[in-house]
Amino acid sequence: MNASATVTGMIDIGSNTVRLAVYQVSSEGAYRVIDQGRWSARLSQKLAEDGTLPDATLAELAEVLRHYGSICNMHGAKQIRAVATAAIRQAANRDVALQRLKRETGLSVELLSGKDEARYGSVAMLRTMDFSDAFLVDIGGGSTEISLILGRKVAASVSFPIGCVNTAARWSLNGNPVPPALLEKIEAAARKLFEGEPWISSHPGLPLIGLGGTVRALAKFRQRSDNYPLSNLHGFEIEPRLLDESVGMLAALNVEKRRKVPGLSKDRTDVIVPGLAILRAVLKSAAASRIVVCGAGIRDGLFFETCLPREKTPSPQDVLNESVRNLTTLYPAAPREHLAQVNRLALDLFDRLAPAAGLGEPSRKWLDAASRLFRIGAVIDYNECANHTFYLLLNAHWYGLSHRETLITAAIASYRGPSQLRRKLAPYRTILKDGDVEASARLGVLLQLAAALDRSESQGIVDLDVAVEKGKSLVLTARARHPLPMEKMEVESIAKDFKKCWGLSPKLKAR
Repeated sequence: MNASATVTGMIDIGSNTVRLAVYQVSSEGAYRVIDQGRWSARLSQKLAEDGTLPDATLAELAEVLRHYGSICNMHGAKQIRAVATAAIRQAANRDVALQRLKRETGLSVELLSGKDEARYGSVAMLRTMDFSDAFLVDIGGGSTEISLILGRKVAASVSFPIGCVNTAARWSLNGNPVPPALLEKIEAAARKLFEGEPWISSHPGLPLIGLGGTVRALAKFRQRSDNYPLSNLHGFEIEPRLLDESVGMLAALNVEKRRKVPGLSKDRTDVIVPGLAILRAVLKSAAASRIVVCGAGIRDGLFFETCLPREKTPSPQDVLNESVRNLTTLYPAAPREHLAQVNRLALDLFDRLAPAAGLGEPSRKWLDAASRLFRIGAVIDYNECANHTFYLLLNAHWYGLSHRETLITAAIASYRGPSQLRRKLAPYRTILKDGDVEASARLGVLLQLAAALDRSESQGIVDLDVAVEKGKSLVLTARARHPLPMEKMEVESIAKDFKKCWGLSPKLKAR
């Protein structure tokens, strides 16, 4: 990241948790999180009987905000934006609280309405996921926001004054086991609220995209319980039956026993059950098909609107393209002209060969992304470029693909032969479908061929004619600016591997 990068801090004062994210944006618009903080505030739980936030709570909150401000200043932040949600919104002394926080911290805290919360959550999801139609739910400590996304636009949204913390208090759960009858009452009360918004039940079968700590805690728990081979939460999918299983298991335990459950966040053990009860109520009211976790949240929505605003919501393909551009700008391991040439050649080869191989549009999308990212691992070490590429693409934050698609794209980008491919993918077989390994090999060697055609990194090939002769040879006739000795040698070196995958022997001719 160059010296002209700007740094911005985003603070979300939630009803359950106060979070900080520090973002760095380069002069080219590439961004990344460079620091973050998390404090379990439980503000909804600390409201006094008269509905005010006590002095001690405000003093503690001010100290946390000063600490977060110091972190931002340490990184040279030019701007710090702090927002508050349901707990302060619902506090009887909210105006006094906001004035005190400004006086003691120097931060002007913006009070978000429920609609604002829903909007920022929607922005975060639409900038980081490719769903066109979906329900969106954000379960906080003191409120729950539900939005309906149709055609990648917010068709409706609403905020309800129920969250995991105030629901636990209302039903006096106190960390005890929650009997099935009480769970039913909690869910029934939530669903009764939802009935006031008929649109929630008007689009059955859509996915339910979940933001916020409750859904992330559920995802971490499920990943640990099911030995899921990836740790990335963004895009993780949960079937309704697994939500039912999780609610039943955790509700039967008291807080002390929940704290010993592998994968369950320790600071959510007393509020996870009411949070999941609300989630299940939303799932049932919307008749959603599945839950998909969105790792982005209000802080990310604030960041996008503040630092990287857009006039229009990005299309699903835009989400992926912008994410690939962000990665290649953050990790410039190869000349852009070379990556663009390899990308063009790879897609030309695909368009000529894919129909006969039964490879469709998803395969083209994976190859498109992989051909722009296949050298990214060289930013760590050129000699182990393939292994580093695979690791980076599985662990870096980039968007627009499902977990399965990310894994396939990483395999294509890092392809170095069928044996290595099978070893790399072996730990992740539960994520893959039948035929994915074979498709990854075909696309991987196709990418290798495209890279071979620009081995000199000179973009010598102006135009490429691709022809299959006698069902045995792949004749590549290039109109070139100069002779292609390096390219011919590289094509010959991978010809045997290419024939194993495609049944064709590639030959390069220049004209």
